[in-house]
Amino acid sequence: MMRKRLGARLRAVLFAGVAALLPIVSAVYVVLALFRWVDGLLRPLILPFVPEGAYITGLGAVVTTVLVFLVGLLVSNYVGSRLFALVDWLFRRMPIVSSIYGTVKQFIDSFGRPGQPSFKRVALVEYPRKGLWRVALITGDTAEAIERATGEDDLVNVYLPTTPNPASGVLLMVPRSELRLLDMSVEAGMRLVISGGIVNPEIAEKARSAEEVAAGDGKPAAR
Repeated sequence: MMRKRLGARLRAVLFAGVAALLPIVSAVYVVLALFRWVDGLLRPLILPFVPEGAYITGLGAVVTTVLVFLVGLLVSNYVGSRLFALVDWLFRRMPIVSSIYGTVKQFIDSFGRPGQPSFKRVALVEYPRKGLWRVALITGDTAEAIERATGEDDLVNVYLPTTPNPASGVLLMVPRSELRLLDMSVEAGMRLVISGGIVNPEIAEKARSAEEVAAGDGKPAAR
């Protein structure tokens, strides 16, 4: 009996150690892999300008970061934005390249940019049938053409992220009255989905129907 308890205790301690170290090791591994990748992007272009044997690890990452920052400054002004609009136009018309470029650009745009969040609120929606609830992210009002085709006059676009990869979700057009808004940040909602419910953020208020907050900030911006 004592041997079993000792074995169970050792397994519990071992699991606690793995649970503590795995996130740290994973994060460090990913950061180092990303650093090596970024450092190697411009390394072949930098080496000819550096004396033999004088290359410092990390120089490529620094140069890449500075270059990305300068590109950001460029596209932030009118001339630069027009220039990159031309580049965008060219890439969208290149065979094969256009499909890759368009997919990556749509993915980035769908998840928003700093200061321009794509998702407005977190809600619950009954899906795929009554009685089963899914976390939904409200993205905005549905296009009028879709509302005319469906005969509905108050539809909302909602994105249903999947666990553990929220980028592989689905889009639904849901009547506003069938949504249950949550007093939860978008970040908390995403953590809930990615963790499969293990990370359960506290909700300040119970789920409320969209009709109850339609006059407040819970309603997606009007067209």
